[in-house]
Formats: sequence, C-alpha cells, structure tokens
Amino acid sequence: MTQATKAPPGPASPPPARRRSWLPGTLLWQTFLLVALLLILALGIWSQIFRYFQEPARARDVAQMVVSVVNLTRTALINADFDRRIDLLIDLAALEGIRIYPAEATDELVPLDDTRPLQLLMGDVRRQLGDHTRFAARWKTLDGFWVSFRLDPDDANDEYWVMLPPERIDNPDSFDWLAWGSGALLAALLGAYLIVARISAPLRQLARAARIVGSGETPPPQEESGPQEIAIVARAFNQMTSNLARMDEDRALILAGVSHDLRTPLARLRLGIEMSGAPDSEVTAMVTDIEEMDRIIGQFLDFGRGDSQEVLAPTDLAALVREVAEPYRLRGVELRLDLPDALVAPARALSIRRAIANLIDNALRYAGTDQPLDIKLDIDREFARIEVADRGPGIPENEVERLRRPFTRLEKARTNTKGAGLGLAIVERVMRGHHGRLDLLPREGGGLRAVLCLPVAAKDGESDRMRRPASGSPRKS
Repeated sequence: MTQATKAPPGPASPPPARRRSWLPGTLLWQTFLLVALLLILALGIWSQIFRYFQEPARARDVAQMVVSVVNLTRTALINADFDRRIDLLIDLAALEGIRIYPAEATDELVPLDDTRPLQLLMGDVRRQLGDHTRFAARWKTLDGFWVSFRLDPDDANDEYWVMLPPERIDNPDSFDWLAWGSGALLAALLGAYLIVARISAPLRQLARAARIVGSGETPPPQEESGPQEIAIVARAFNQMTSNLARMDEDRALILAGVSHDLRTPLARLRLGIEMSGAPDSEVTAMVTDIEEMDRIIGQFLDFGRGDSQEVLAPTDLAALVREVAEPYRLRGVELRLDLPDALVAPARALSIRRAIANLIDNALRYAGTDQPLDIKLDIDREFARIEVADRGPGIPENEVERLRRPFTRLEKARTNTKGAGLGLAIVERVMRGHHGRLDLLPREGGGLRAVLCLPVAAKDGESDRMRRPASGSPRKS
C-alpha cells in the first residue's frame, strides 16, 4: 500500500468559476422562461398588428360621428332664429356635452397630439368638411376635442368652434382588449409550464436514479412511458442498470473463484516449503514472499468487491480501534494508543476495520518497526478522527493526487517496498462510502499522519437512526 498527503484542514478552496448566465439553472425554468418570452413577444407583435389595422377603421367611425355632429350643429344654427341661438347652445351643452363658441383671431389654441390615430381622424374629417377645418386640444382654458366649422364655407369670418367630450373620441375598448390579452397570455403560460413540467419530471427521476447508481445501489426500474424520446431514454437506462447488476454478479463469482483457485495453491506451497527441510533463512524468505503474494491477492479482492453493502450503524470507534490494534501488539508491534473511553459514530464496522488495518500495514511497511506507531482517536466538530502516525520518509506534496489512483506507488521515496498500490485506493473508497475523507498529512519531525475523518451524524435521512457520539476524557494506553 502507498501513502499520500492531503492538504491540512483549512478554508475550503473555492469551486471552479462558472460562466455567469441570466438563465436559471434547471431545464424546467430555462425552457419555461424562453417559452414565456416567446409568448410575450408574440403577443406584443400581434397587438401592434391589430392596432395598425384597427386604427383606420376606428378613425373612419369617429370621423363620421364628428362630421355628423358638426353638420347637425351647423344646420341647427342656420335654421334657428337669431334670438333663440343662445338657448340652442345652452341645450346642446347641457344635453349632449357639446359646446359651441364663435372663433376669434385672438383664440389661444393647443394642437392635438401628433399620433397616428389622430392624424387618420383629422384627415378623414377634413376630406368631408373641407381643408379649412382646424383642430385643437384646448380652446382658451377648456380642454376637449375641438373642431372648427363655417356656417358658409366661403365666409372665413363666420367660423365657430365645436367641442366634443374626449370620451367620445377615445377608444373605450382598449383596456378591455388588454385584459383579455393578459388572460390569454396567462393561460398560455400555464399551459407552457405544464408541458415543460411533463418533460422535466422524467428527467429528474432519471437523475435521482443515476445518483442511486453512483452510490453503488440498484435503483427501481424507470417507467418506460410518456413521449417517445423519454421512453427510449428510460428503456436504455433500465437496460444499463440491468447490465451493471449482472456485471456485479459476475464479479462476485469471479472473486470467489480467485480466492479459492489462488489461495489454496499458495497454502499448499507454503506447507511444502515449511516441510522441505531447507535452511531456516531460506524458508523464512520464501514464506515471506508467499505471505506478500497472499496479501496482494487480498488487496485485489478488497478493491474488486467495490463499495460495501454493510448498513451504517452506531459504532464505538474506540473499542473498534483497540480490537484492530490488539493482534499487532501480540505480534510484538509497538503501538501507542491515545483513545477516549468511548466515541460513538455511524459507521460500517467491517469497512472501517479494514481501512485502519490498511493504514497500520502501510505504516509498518514504509516506516518499519524501529519506532512505535501512534494511533489517536478524537472528535473535531462534525468529524470523528482516527489518526495513524509513523516516522517514515513521508511523501512529496506534488505526488499526492497521483497516489490516490489505484495501482500507483511512490517508487522514489520508498524503493524497498512491495505491493500492488491498492491500499490507499481501498481506504479512499471506504471513506467516500461514509461521506468522510482521508487526510494524509506531513508529521512534525518527519513521518506521515494518516487521518480517517468520519461524520458524527449520518447523511441522507439516516440521522434519525443514529446516535450522536459521546466522547469521554482521553486516556493513554
């Protein structure tokens, strides 16, 4: 097994910079936003088209009404007795809201707004009443729609102003049309959301199933229904998970065969060597090589088994470390333990036991037995820490990431070692399965500190079945 170093705990490095975008992150809201923008743009364009073709018709209708009012007013003034004209003007103002005043050269006028509807309206009125017709938005201090007319078309001195109420000129249906258009837009947006949600729901389900596959478990079969494209993806995903499950079964069968077909001959070979009568030094050397071969086979088997299917359970880590260390102490390995009376955390006991044993074997292989190994257990905020420290040559910092890959060893620093380069990969996998991490840090005075950091609370909804750890006062053993 190899050793590697990991940067000491400190501020987390910032995540890789992502390209900023005004779009939201999910497919559902990205598609919905784009569809909503498309609908709003289409509604705006259609409203302009509707207004463009509706304004001339509206202008003709209003112009006809204005012309009729002017003609009727002119006829009434011409045919009415001069003495009763004032009464006629009062009745028109009171009953119809139409005011009539004689035009004067000193009249203060404010022109109408220069808009397309008003330009169309004024053009239609002038075509029927004559080019001499004038328009104003204010006559002296009175606001309204003002139109000039002459009792005699050829007499410019006999000119009058007639004012129509503004509500007769304005389009009363504009806000009604806006309300109906807004209602149609909301209905279209709701339909777009339902359509996009129907597409994104199977994708979210596939993403959840993919995360289950990534955690080493087999997800339930996905529904192969809905749109054809989604059904094809779900069918392919189901086929993939079925193939992966079959590969796991084949791998387990192969591992069982390797364990039997390789280790049984090694056992017979070792027995034959011990009974061969060869000198003790040669027997010891050959037995050591056979043990190394058996250990390498064990590493291959451990790595090939993949993630453990063992269930997380509250585990006394202090007792577990003592159990792992005891066989080494019986073999004469000097271990110094710094453990609390008890420290309980959610863990897979067999996997953690294997990881600790790998770290101890690694330390003995690279640091030797000249100096004792220090094993410490403590708790640091949300992590329980199991540390194995040696006085070996250590590892250069630039080799850390490479050594975390399987089948890699640090040849320059530790040339006299043997192994397949799987020990660190196995420990790394065990810690990943616990949502923890493996910190391999330089030791003050020389050597390496291998630290297993285990969360003290279970992840992914398992915390209700776990007890928080209780650590007693540390003691030396």
